[in-house]
Amino acid sequence: MEIAFFSFTDCGSLLKNRLSAYLTLSGHKIFALPELSLKEQAAAAFKDADALVFIGAAGIAVRTIAPFVHSKISDPAVIVIDELGTWIIPLLGGHIGGGNELARAVAIFLEAEAVITTATDIHKVFAVDLWASKQNLAISSMETAKKVSAALLKGEELWMQSDYPISGTPPKGIAYQSGGANMSGLGIIVSIQRGTDDAPLRLIPRRVYVGIGCRKDIEGAAIAEIFDAALESLNLDGRCVAGAGSIDLKKTEAGLLGFCESRSIPCVFFDAASLQSVKGSFSGSDFVKKTTGVDNVCERAAVLASGNGELLIKKTTRNGVSIAAAAADMDLCF
Repeated sequence: MEIAFFSFTDCGSLLKNRLSAYLTLSGHKIFALPELSLKEQAAAAFKDADALVFIGAAGIAVRTIAPFVHSKISDPAVIVIDELGTWIIPLLGGHIGGGNELARAVAIFLEAEAVITTATDIHKVFAVDLWASKQNLAISSMETAKKVSAALLKGEELWMQSDYPISGTPPKGIAYQSGGANMSGLGIIVSIQRGTDDAPLRLIPRRVYVGIGCRKDIEGAAIAEIFDAALESLNLDGRCVAGAGSIDLKKTEAGLLGFCESRSIPCVFFDAASLQSVKGSFSGSDFVKKTTGVDNVCERAAVLASGNGELLIKKTTRNGVSIAAAAADMDLCF
């Protein structure tokens, strides 16, 4: 987690230095704030940091972040700490943003009190958004997630169905089954398949990686067209895509980079030797090997990006773009 600190007094600065050292040793990174106004610093941190920690009055934090609050899914965690280090208060991103967990860790270090206000936490009820975040599952609808939480808070039991095994003991209020017939009404489905029913909350595992090969100066629209068609062929929800891979010859290809940015898909690039060393059966091409140094870019890149996962979509070519997809192994647990 990359954390941006904001402090306003000498006492607050001392506490910031203590916390920065502790959190760095704990594996976190400290976000470097630009030499700008407080508003501009907050804007930069909201865009690129994972958490904002304000040491001072809660009112200052609220007024500072107010223009940038957008979505429970995408907003970073925001935490307020009084300058004596007595109270640790998550304001935003308690579950999905990891704010509650960070607050508790800081509270233990400072021997302080974490003030957790989220209903599922204080009532010790299964928090589906927190669980989804920890399991790397995309949430189909925050409105439906709220309905799930509301039902659990009322003491209702909800069904959960998953296309993948989930180890551990299901929490109170969750009747879990692996696979099986589709259920109806309010419940939870864990699947990378597209849904047709709005009633269940769909949690989509981010486990699919696409490999992309393309001709020089390809337009992003051409990549988008074949990407969408490839997912449609297997009825895959686009939110299951965790990343993309290609050959390093394409690392400055504007159309490819623009497509990945437009879909918020991180892209990694591999050299020809790394791609050629991937084990498996791939559809090789002498022309591609002569041009790039490897017989197949898209299939090998997909498998390599996924950590040697299963090839789901073999090489598909259209309008100067080749695409493939592989699924990473995953372990889900309660």
